[in-house]
Formats: sequence, C-alpha cells, structure tokens
Amino acid sequence: MADSDRKSQSDDLDRRLKGVRQEYEKGTGRSSKPSNRSAGSEKLGVGMRIAVELVAGVVAGAFIGLMADRWLGTKPWLLIVGFVLGCCAAFLNVYRVAQAEERRSKESPGK
Repeated sequence: MADSDRKSQSDDLDRRLKGVRQEYEKGTGRSSKPSNRSAGSEKLGVGMRIAVELVAGVVAGAFIGLMADRWLGTKPWLLIVGFVLGCCAAFLNVYRVAQAEERRSKESPGK
C-alpha cells in the first residue's frame, strides 16, 4: 500500500470519527472529551488517606497493645492503653492531613 493511500485512509477515518463524536455530543448533550476531574480525584485521594490513617492508627495501637499484653502477661490493660493511644495517634494524623489540605487550598485559590 502506498503512503498516499494510507494517508487518505487515515484522513477519512479521522473525518468519520470527528463526525461520530459531534453526533454523540448533540444527542447526549455531553462532550466526549475528558473533563477536568483532577480536583475531584484529589479530594477522593485525601478522603481515602484519612480513612486509612484512622484504621491504621487504631489497628496498630491495638496490635502493639495485644502483643505487649502477651509478652508481659497483663491482659487486657495494655491492649486498652494501646487502643486509646492508637485512636489518639489516628486523630492527630487526620488533623495534620486536614491542616495540610487547608493550607494547600489557601495557597491555590483557583481550585
């Protein structure tokens, strides 16, 4: 196949795709172009990070408390202390994430 045939087929395909996209946009009222969803995905990422911080802090504190209880034979006191300390650490981490997000949103008012 010659280069001119390939180019004409490519141009024909591009023209037909453009026509189909225009018809789709007319029919649905939506654009087929990707929208700017980066702000939404960033907020989802922050929300997921907060959820992970909460769960990880509580689980890590409880696990450390449970292991310390088994080692020292002080059931259930170190588990309770570890759980409370894990909750405190988790909420402190969530507070830090929220403060960083607030600072970042103040620095870039365009979002």
